Amino acid sequence: ILTDLFMVIVLRDTLEKRGALGQIKARIRAEVFNALDDQSEPRPPLSRENLLINELIREYLEYNKYKYAASVLTAESGQPEVPLDRQFLAKELNIVEDANGKSVPLLYGILSHFLHGGKEESIQNTLPKVSLLNYPKQNLGKAPTERNQK
Repeated sequence: ILTDLFMVIVLRDTLEKRGALGQIKARIRAEVFNALDDQSEPRPPLSRENLLINELIREYLEYNKYKYAASVLTAESGQPEVPLDRQFLAKELNIVEDANGKSVPLLYGILSHFLHGGKEESIQNTLPKVSLLNYPKQNLGKAPTERNQK
């Protein structure tokens, strides 16, 4: 019995150190949700706004490799399985991207715009160019507590 308990402790420790334990727990949660999800109850139709918001969130989740959270969002919200085209999404939101902005989710650019007080003005009175020049790429993959504070 002690040998089995020791193996479980060592296995758990190893999985935690590799970062796999969190992924396993997320996968189990997603699978439980899918098993319990009542497909017979129809989802309310998605409004245009909710469709766009969900797509921005999905793009962010997938970029940060939160794939199980993204799969639960898609299943629970009734979002189409196939993501909306990014160019379509940017056009719908009146966002003009620069070259730097295309490598990260649109939410980063939107956040950058509002954090900097919308200093860039657009001729069409829409959101300005999405620019991440103020967000070093090395910060984007880090946890919020590890990012440089301005």
